[in-house]
Formats: sequence, C-alpha cells, structure tokens
Amino acid sequence: MRTNLSALKAGYRHIDTAAAYRNERDVGKAVRDSGIPRKEIFITSKLWVQDYGYENAKKGIEASLEKLGMDYIDLYLLHQPYGDVTGAWKALEEAKQEGKLKSIGVSNMSVNLWNRYIPQFQTKPAVNQVEYNPLTQQKELKALCAKDDVKLEAWYPLRHGNRELLTNPVLVKLAEKYGKNAGQIILKFEVQEDVIALPKSTNPERIKGNIDIFDFELTEDEMNEIRGLDTGKGTHNPDDPANESRLMSFRIHD
Repeated sequence: MRTNLSALKAGYRHIDTAAAYRNERDVGKAVRDSGIPRKEIFITSKLWVQDYGYENAKKGIEASLEKLGMDYIDLYLLHQPYGDVTGAWKALEEAKQEGKLKSIGVSNMSVNLWNRYIPQFQTKPAVNQVEYNPLTQQKELKALCAKDDVKLEAWYPLRHGNRELLTNPVLVKLAEKYGKNAGQIILKFEVQEDVIALPKSTNPERIKGNIDIFDFELTEDEMNEIRGLDTGKGTHNPDDPANESRLMSFRIHD
C-alpha cells in the first residue's frame, strides 16, 4: 500500500492491479487514504484464468469490486488468454453494459491468440497489455491491434530493470544528451510510440523519476535509433504450451 500512496503523491493517476497480485484491497485502501477523488484515479484490474467461464467470471468481477471497495473499475482485463476466454469475455461485456466496468481489454494475447479469439467477441478490447520495451517492440501485434484502434499497454516497459537494456549505448547517449537516465528515455520512447507504459518500482526516487519525462521530445531520428534495437523476441511467449499449462494450474484461491 505504501508504494501505491507514494505513486499517487508523486502525481500518478493510473494504478494497475489484478486478482492474481492479491493486492486489490491494498490498492483500494491507498486510493481512499490518498484523499484524491476517485474519479481522478484510473484503476486497472484483471480476472485470473481460474475464474474464466461466464458464471465464474461474473463472480470474479464482483470479487474485484468488493476487494477494491469500489462500485466501478476503469479498465478490467482478461489476465491470460487461456481456458474459457469467450465465456469470460461475455461476462466482461455485460458488466461494462451495467456500468461496473468502464472499459474492458485483454492481456498477453499474441498475434496467433488474437486471431483465434477476437473474431469471437461481440465487442473489441480497448487494450492488449503485453510485454513491450525497446528490445521487444511487438511490431506485428501493434499493427494488428491498430487496425481495430486497440492500444498496446506495456508490462515490464523497462524489461524489469534489465542491465542489457539500461546500459545500451544508444539509450545511454540519449540520456546524456537530455539530462535523463536510460529508463526515462525508454519510457519517453514508449509514450511517443503511443504505447501505454506501466513502470513498476518500489523505490520512491525511481517512482518520481519515471513520471518526469514530459519536458523533452525525442527526434524522429532518435526514435528510429531505438526502433532499431528490437530483437523480435521477448522473455514470455504466450504461444508456448508450457506457459499455458503452468498458468492454468496456478490458483489464487480455493
């Protein structure tokens, strides 16, 4: 909860949580304790695969609302693209119509999974939250989502503090030019690429620094330099059957 309060005090107004993180109650308390009006804070949460299927998903949505202590959630995602995805999505669509969820989306959907499931949905997701950073730029997926005006949202936008990324000469050079650190250059790149970045940190100084990126602009040549860092690979492959098996067996409650 202390980290969420620090972020709100630093000026953040978007908090990302999930049933699987087991911190929805803490997030709700931090929002209330902050004194900031609820309507000024954007809350994202996610339904875990254990609660997929139409009936289970309806209960999962209610559980998230109860734990957060809120009567609506700004954005609610299907956390993983496995199991009864279509049944769960139907429940999200109905909750959106009822005003319990303002926006709904998906997470970790690759190109293959997107093409498998999205044609079965009555409404398109607002976002697809996936692994995204300069080394993993998801170019094919980003173009596919853009056709339906779906935004990419980045988890691990700094690749979890990956040294290879943060010490890359291109990023270090730009950091020196603009008087920033490599992490701030990365986040600025992602924002200019129209990707929603969700940096995670428990360090108060890094929390403050990660939002201090709106006083400079990368040039198109500099953007192209960073685009050239893409490896086309990530640390997580949603299409890997081993990942599906592992995540489907992970239970967050009895």
